[in-house]
This record gives sequence, structure tokens and C-alpha cells, in this order.
Amino acid sequence: MKVIRISHLGVAPKDINQALSFFQDTLGLSHEGSEKVEDQLVNVDFLQCEKSRLELLAPTNSESPIAKFLETRGSGIHHVALEVDNIEEWLNHLKKNKIQLIDEAPRLGAHNTKIIFIHPRATGGILVELVEESK
Repeated sequence: MKVIRISHLGVAPKDINQALSFFQDTLGLSHEGSEKVEDQLVNVDFLQCEKSRLELLAPTNSESPIAKFLETRGSGIHHVALEVDNIEEWLNHLKKNKIQLIDEAPRLGAHNTKIIFIHPRATGGILVELVEESK
């Protein structure tokens, strides 16, 4: 088992259009597309940064976790995503070590990935996502 790299930073801006303009036009990051993740009630815009990416997160409705994040915390980094080699092994390892999880089983994420979220209480206050890229 190993952590391969930082997969992405999930960022929740209050103004998605301003954020897209800044990262694309000002910083020159390549927009790799958008995806609606129904299960998480979020629209995601992907911006490529060498071997990782920024994911700009926009809620699809007021019940979205991103809408609640923006309401309580404002714009900012929502989560750090780490790419792992085998999400099932990591899940078993975390459970065995009694790490508090948000997801008890992997679910489908953007880009056809398998993901789990680790509760911020277990990480010192940081929402961490583990990601297994599709083969």
C-alpha cells in the first residue's frame, strides 16, 4: 500500500466564473473539462497543474455539502485528495486502526475513480479524500 501523489485539491469558490477566469486566463492553467457528480450534488471543473489538478467545486443545490461548506466557511480549500494504489486495502487499514471515516465503502467519484473520505476529526481538521484512479 502506498500514497502515490496529491491527486487534486478540491476548492470551493463563491464565484465559480471568477475563479475559472483567474486560474485559466491569469495563471494559464488548462481547463480539462467539467463533470456533474450526482451522488455528491456538485459540479466539478478540472484545471490541470502538471501532475495534479485543481477541482473547482460548485453546488448543484442548497442541500449539497459544498453549499453548506460555502455557507459556513466561505470560499476555500474543501479537501485534499491523495491518490492511492489500492483503495480497498487502504479502507481495511483505516478501519483496522479505528480511523473515523465518512465513507464505509468506496464510491464512484469524478473521472470514474473510486473514492473514500476520511473524517476531519481523524486528521487534525482536514477533510482527506483517498482516490484510486481507474486502470
